[in-house]
Amino acid sequence: MTSRSKSKLRLLGISSIIVLSTTLAACVQPQNEPALLATPSVDALDTAMNPELWPAREISPARDPLIEKRAAQILQAMSVPEKVGQMIQPELKYVTPADIKKFHIGSVLNGGGTTPNNDKFATVQDWANLAEQFYQASTDESDGKIGIPVIWGSDAVHGNNNVYGMTLFPHNIGLGAAGDPELLYRIGQATAVEVAVTGVDWTFGPTVAVARDIRWGRTFESYSEDPEIVSDYAREMVRGIQGDDVAPGIYKPKNVVATAKHFVGDGGTTQGVDRGDTVLSERELVNIHAAGYISALDSNVLTTMASFNGWNGKKLHGDKYLLTDILKKRMGFDGFVVSDWNGHMQVPGCTVEQCAAAINAGIDLVMVPSDWKAMLANTIKAVDSGEIPMSRIDDAVTRILRVKLRAGLFDAGSVLAREHVGDLSLVGHADHRAVAREAVRKSLVLLKNNDGLLPLSAKSNVLVAGDGANNIGKQAGGWTLSWQGTGNSNEDFPGATSNWDGIKMSVEQAGGKAVLSEDGRYQASDFASGKPDVAIVVYGEEPYAEWHGDITSIEYQYGRKVKDLELLRSLKQQGIAVVSVFITGRPLFTNRELNASDAFVVAWLPGSEGNGVAQVMMRNKKGEIQHDFQGKLSFSWPKNITQAVINIGDKDYDPLFPYGYGLTYAKPQNMANNLDESTERLVTDGLEESWMFVSREMSDYQFKLADEGADAVIVNGNREVSAADENLLFLSVDKVAQEDARRLVWSGSRPATVSLVAKHSLDMSQYLGQSSALSFSMKVDVAPKGDVSLSMLCGDDCRSSFAFTDTLKKAKLGKYVDYKISLECFSENNAQFDAVTEAFSMRSTGRLDVAVADIKIIANVAKGDLYVCD
Repeated sequence: MTSRSKSKLRLLGISSIIVLSTTLAACVQPQNEPALLATPSVDALDTAMNPELWPAREISPARDPLIEKRAAQILQAMSVPEKVGQMIQPELKYVTPADIKKFHIGSVLNGGGTTPNNDKFATVQDWANLAEQFYQASTDESDGKIGIPVIWGSDAVHGNNNVYGMTLFPHNIGLGAAGDPELLYRIGQATAVEVAVTGVDWTFGPTVAVARDIRWGRTFESYSEDPEIVSDYAREMVRGIQGDDVAPGIYKPKNVVATAKHFVGDGGTTQGVDRGDTVLSERELVNIHAAGYISALDSNVLTTMASFNGWNGKKLHGDKYLLTDILKKRMGFDGFVVSDWNGHMQVPGCTVEQCAAAINAGIDLVMVPSDWKAMLANTIKAVDSGEIPMSRIDDAVTRILRVKLRAGLFDAGSVLAREHVGDLSLVGHADHRAVAREAVRKSLVLLKNNDGLLPLSAKSNVLVAGDGANNIGKQAGGWTLSWQGTGNSNEDFPGATSNWDGIKMSVEQAGGKAVLSEDGRYQASDFASGKPDVAIVVYGEEPYAEWHGDITSIEYQYGRKVKDLELLRSLKQQGIAVVSVFITGRPLFTNRELNASDAFVVAWLPGSEGNGVAQVMMRNKKGEIQHDFQGKLSFSWPKNITQAVINIGDKDYDPLFPYGYGLTYAKPQNMANNLDESTERLVTDGLEESWMFVSREMSDYQFKLADEGADAVIVNGNREVSAADENLLFLSVDKVAQEDARRLVWSGSRPATVSLVAKHSLDMSQYLGQSSALSFSMKVDVAPKGDVSLSMLCGDDCRSSFAFTDTLKKAKLGKYVDYKISLECFSENNAQFDAVTEAFSMRSTGRLDVAVADIKIIANVAKGDLYVCD
């Protein structure tokens, strides 16, 4: 019985036994959560440890005596600094081949957007050359030390997405809708090949999270809310990436090492907060969130990554019970556990430079991108003092050696001499792109198709609109050439196709006409009848990754219903049939958009092969259906904005579209255009926070810099200046997490302003009279040498400002302070809150150096916490 058919039985209310692995058969009961924000408290749970709930597994793959003997011999010959060096993983920007040799470093990684020579367009040969340098440095024994090949890890999470020209597959949420585990095996194979050609030998994938709250910014990295699908997919993806036989230790040129991540519970955090706390019983942790790890272990996954989240208040990076007692001992995992990006620093008592607690808990390889030298030195000191037992170090290093030996890295030889490395013919290979197109076609979910509008005749007169129509970066999503997937243009994706490319190709081949107009405007002369027969509007979420994608409301385009909805309604009012193609990394409340559409297709994040969408929506030139819709929702689709947490099996399960839903051409069905469009928030704590910059700019906002009297500069990327002389410098910096704050440095040469600008005017009038505030966190590093003012703008002739100089002068240098500026400070100066264009604007006439984070509008602030201007 397939995953999908078993899940359909559950939809019919028939209980079924779900086989999670060959060693565990358990009746999985989905988490019983309410649909609102309430979550159980830790105090309400039975927190006693119950290891018997977890599957007792034999070690797999079975240990090879020759590999174990060789690892023991190498370990015996190593000094403490050499051993600890094997446990350190710096990031590409902060380590050199000379460092690898000197400090005996065991692993390196490239973070999202990091490339050889800091070149976004680095060639496959550039990657391979650097891999060769690292390999030669790590195996150089000229200093009398033993040579151990370095292992290079990379986030190849939907293809080798860091490298220019590679095949980009749909993100996991789309693959989950495809319902085809065998397809995942082939995607794993293709991904492994396109990683291997660069000389990189390890991917940080697959992600096997079970996302249970769609506010989570990594929902798109989850295959499903259903652990069964995640289990089936993890098994096949690991097989595809690593191959079926890893025990002999023979290097396989078309396979790389896989990682099951993030252990464990990352998809279950309270309110979907990335890196937050997962509060639930151990039974629920096993039955819901462990499913993918069990099947990944059955496929002999060689590495596991620890998760940023906590479980019932304890951070996973410091949880010895889960990392060691359960994963390694109970579940028989004898590969190594790698930490996530500086994840150890969240463990109590730890800093980015030292964390004996994480290593003692079971972290074997510490991902410490920039501060690795201090971590190395402090870990050696902890070993010398006995804070970390030598037995723990030996276990960690043995695990690292075992993985390298099983992967055949000791005998693979020079990177550049390996089969397929540097082979350009394998980059974006036609066979791989064909698999990606198949995945796109199978992942599409048809939610609405009134009067059988789809499939469209390719001979039609078609208007293609929306900002996602000809935007490959948008359709590819996060983790695409850059960490966030931003800053990309179509020219950055050679060989790829946008939605527009596919539609245009289909229509023109059949003799129809297709016109591209992002804003939906057209000339009557464009079409013989004076207007198009149909409009295909492609729109949706902007790219994001990790916590940058966390949201407080599941309403699409929360806070504004302007651009996309108005476009749909405008076309409908002209009597034009409308097909919505929704680009998204999660289900969202889209009732208004559904009502304004005759057909509604969820395309998820399809990747580089956008023409796969047209192959399903358009007939061929003979009028025949090319491909029917096959995709079924692997996540429940919300009926109202309170349903951020709605999962199959919930007590009061009442979604708009249930898990497993998806129309086909074979079974048409009409839907009334009267879905409830209410966005009333049924919360007891008043208005929700309106986030503008929390870890990143929310999709409605962008920063701009302006020297007085000069044109404004829109910020794109993590560094920008207002002018060539850097009068105002803008930098992305770390406050608590990676690049979650912005440093603003005024040189004082002339007045300049930094503003957080709304892309569309926003109505914030509901916050007036609600004890509301402009809230932000700010650190002063250089006190103001001139006048500083804060402003809100509500149009070209509408500005409200007040002096902020004295407040910053009084701030303690180097410490973040939370400010809550009463909105009355702005309303008293005639700010119009129904049309806000710049909710945060800061001007300085002299030198100033600050960092700012967490800019938002909040309500119901206690009177004593409000900053009230004079």
